[in-house]
Amino acid sequence: MRVRRFELRVLAGTLVAGWLAAAGVVLVGYRPGGPIDLLVGLTALPAAVIALAGLVWPPLARGDRATIAIAWLGIAAALLLAPSIGGLVEQVRAGGPQTLLPSIETAYPWILALLGTAVFSGLGIARRLLGETALRRRRLVAGVGLGAAMAAASASVFAAAAIANDLALRDQPAASSRFGPTDPSLEPPACDGPLAAGPSAVVDLTLSGDVDGGSIGEAELAGQRSGADFRWAATVTTSILVGRRGESRVAADAWTLRPSGGWEPVAPEVVADGALDLQVLTTALTAGDRATAESRGIAFVEGARARHCRVAIDGPTFRTAFPQVDWLVGGADISRWRGELDYWVFGDGQLGQVIGSANGEGADLNPKGVLGTVRVSLTATDRGTIPAIEPPVP
Repeated sequence: MRVRRFELRVLAGTLVAGWLAAAGVVLVGYRPGGPIDLLVGLTALPAAVIALAGLVWPPLARGDRATIAIAWLGIAAALLLAPSIGGLVEQVRAGGPQTLLPSIETAYPWILALLGTAVFSGLGIARRLLGETALRRRRLVAGVGLGAAMAAASASVFAAAAIANDLALRDQPAASSRFGPTDPSLEPPACDGPLAAGPSAVVDLTLSGDVDGGSIGEAELAGQRSGADFRWAATVTTSILVGRRGESRVAADAWTLRPSGGWEPVAPEVVADGALDLQVLTTALTAGDRATAESRGIAFVEGARARHCRVAIDGPTFRTAFPQVDWLVGGADISRWRGELDYWVFGDGQLGQVIGSANGEGADLNPKGVLGTVRVSLTATDRGTIPAIEPPVP
């Protein structure tokens, strides 16, 4: 019995840590500018308190099968919670969308994780209140009922605060945004609807990668695009490449940036895939690619209203959309890699932000490993305001 108690407490401690992490992300990172931003974060804490009850009063059972079932309930809650926290971190890092749970696809893992955690703790509380000798059916009914009530109360408090903050933000639209129109009544196109790149844009791209959790480097790229012309430069620090890289194309002329810092003329086909946001749109976000896109709801990115969408992507397409990924993986075969791209369609029907990742076997990477992962974040802002691109000075 002591071993079972210890194991259940370890599982409960994992749930406590997970819910505290989620609440911490909201408390620290969720700042869209509403009047009760902080309160929204505080209302995320009751879930951690519910999980704490399971740590104090573990849901012990007399039979082996009942113990295994309870343990799997806690494990399922933890498995649902872990990726949800990762998605929350990406959501906050993307610029603080107005709504934390903008769609049922985003909300249901949280609801299931909260319900599993609450029932797990509820069974322990029921055992404490009714005593170890109470009938098993009575304790089960009491525990499930108590868990469902705690989950409903916690979810209701959080949802009420988040929606109230959302409504307050809707009444205070931003005057302008570098991401696009700020009119709250403007409805962005559907995920599979029309999507265009801006006539011009300031483009920033961040790449990072790891093998089995160990970093293999990162790259920061900044540049501008006007029509098909572009110029950008990047600082690269990876396990296979260190230094500055860059590309430019103006009309029929093209250049690359040497590591020493100078630009040299090249054939236009050398930089044919360097148009950044335009390259992503024409290779990974075509109408066919977006036909089965998942809608993640409406978000406000720095005051601009956008539809948050997601598509699955394979390794070759990821490499074609972001050829700079070779700075991290070199010539490694990523044909069996899989991942996803989140993209934001703004009120003007234009692509303004892309965040994604892909992973797969890391045997060909440097250093070698089991699992390799590459992450990317791209923003295309101030669209339509960039003048003609000037040729670089050699």
